[in-house]
Amino acid sequence: MVAHPWKARVINTSGTEIADVVVTPVAFREPPLLNVAGVHQPWALRAIVEVRTTSGLTGLGETYGDAPHVALVRRAAATLTGLDAFDLHGLNARIAHAVDGVDLADRHGLTGRSTPSKTLLRVLAAFETACLDLQGQAVDRPVVDLLGGRARDAVPFSAYLFYKWASHPGGEPDEWGAALDPDAIVTQARRMIDQYGFRSIKLKGGVRPPAEEVDAIRALRVAFPEHGLRLDPNCAWAPDTAVGVATELADVLEYLEDPTSSIAGMAEVASRAPIPLATNMCVVALDDVRPAFTADAVQVVLADHHYWGGLRRSLDLAAVCAAWGVGVSMHSNSHLGISLAAMTHLAAAAPQLTYAADTHTPWRGDADVVQDPLSIVDGAVEVPHRPGLGVTLDRDALARMRDDYVRCGITERDDTGYLRTIDPAWEPRQPRW
Repeated sequence: MVAHPWKARVINTSGTEIADVVVTPVAFREPPLLNVAGVHQPWALRAIVEVRTTSGLTGLGETYGDAPHVALVRRAAATLTGLDAFDLHGLNARIAHAVDGVDLADRHGLTGRSTPSKTLLRVLAAFETACLDLQGQAVDRPVVDLLGGRARDAVPFSAYLFYKWASHPGGEPDEWGAALDPDAIVTQARRMIDQYGFRSIKLKGGVRPPAEEVDAIRALRVAFPEHGLRLDPNCAWAPDTAVGVATELADVLEYLEDPTSSIAGMAEVASRAPIPLATNMCVVALDDVRPAFTADAVQVVLADHHYWGGLRRSLDLAAVCAAWGVGVSMHSNSHLGISLAAMTHLAAAAPQLTYAADTHTPWRGDADVVQDPLSIVDGAVEVPHRPGLGVTLDRDALARMRDDYVRCGITERDDTGYLRTIDPAWEPRQPRW
């Protein structure tokens, strides 16, 4: 009797039942990076999720470290004992029941509006990543294989430039120095490219008057004539201002990211701008897709698995974008090596992702919670072949960074509040110009 091909290999998934979950908030040093909401605080906050099985496997996830979010993640974690790591529908159901309609608004306002469904997806994402890490370990395959296989063997990332001060007030100057004019922005880019080999460059705008940011982009084009360039003012501009900048930089930019707020505002700019518009702020949930795409408000969506509900939902987003003829890139926030690994597996499995992804990796220096973190070489990260995410927790580093979280005294990211401690009269305005 001939065996059926689909019965030729039986995979033993015993031992993938969740025994316990540990959520550890951590902090790491961050430079004074400026944005439309204010300035980054001296410590960035993250939370590390460890999902442990009855067989001794540990799956890793990474998420935001703000105290209200961590409390919600821990509430969800307490409901997962006994669930099989392969049961992602069950995972979603248990977390939805635990979150129960909570809406956690963020203080920095740089990832679009907050809703109960978005809060749920923010909580779910870290657990889904950890379960995929467990699944990969259980079947001895990398996560990218669980997501459909490799569309690429290495994932390109972009240099992420910021206007910044030389130091936090009262602190020592950091290794990057001040960057408040075009020449300093070029110097920052050159150092980052020399170290990491990036072939695309993104400037976080909305900080200086638009004409100065145009000058910075022009200076970058002169210094790096072959690099793709992007500019992201985080909704700092009125539509007319955005159209003016887009017209002036039409021969320079790959895309202009979130120049103005709302789907309606982006649609107005897109109808008059000669270059593509990208977003991670007006398309932040599937409910946004039809109105935004029907209005042709955006031509590129920056996926972010941390608030789209994880890796599989981000692949769904990429497929939807492809169906509408919309491009895909990847958004980044201050993150550590677990997130970089998850982003790499996701981008490798998404053929629709044709723009280099964002990453904050250069800004965290040597701080990380994983042993031998993935490296950016020639502007790209090689997709791991090891089982699961392919990274291992550094428990000594985790303990140190947990202690830093306790000592630093910061419990929520608050770019606006921090800038007000330096300039009490400062107000974030939208639009600013």
